[in-house]
Amino acid sequence: MNNFLFFCISCILLVSCLGSGKDQPNSGAFAKMELLKADRDFSKMSEEKGMKAAFMEYLDSNGVLLRPNRLPIAGADAIDYLLQQNDTDYSLTWEPRSGAVARSGELGYTYGVYALRPSTKDTVIYGTYVSIWKKEKDGTWRYVLDSGNEGIGEMKDPGE
Repeated sequence: MNNFLFFCISCILLVSCLGSGKDQPNSGAFAKMELLKADRDFSKMSEEKGMKAAFMEYLDSNGVLLRPNRLPIAGADAIDYLLQQNDTDYSLTWEPRSGAVARSGELGYTYGVYALRPSTKDTVIYGTYVSIWKKEKDGTWRYVLDSGNEGIGEMKDPGE
């Protein structure tokens, strides 16, 4: 069911992003750069202040988290879920590979690769993620849906 929901939302966003920027040259490109920067800033905050602080800061009040072996976690339940997380034993960072912004400029998505670095190992666990974002009235981006998939594997940390 989660995969079907994710697929439907992704299709809707993809269709809404087609033709982005037709009315104003480079407007779509600028919006995409702005969204990718927000995602990179989100990752930087996770690295500097911890995953919990970053996810709480960037979460929309109605945001949804899709996590393995769980039903979707939405709104206040997502906040409660994040508050219960212990992020002291690992570092989570990610790098967006790409994304798009709807022609309206109000919705967008990013996807990329994350790296989970347990503090007790010299390995890095890689996976993929997708986030769907909403632009607030003040111009900031908040994620409304976040999902990640393990599976790229575990490799020796290149920094070691």
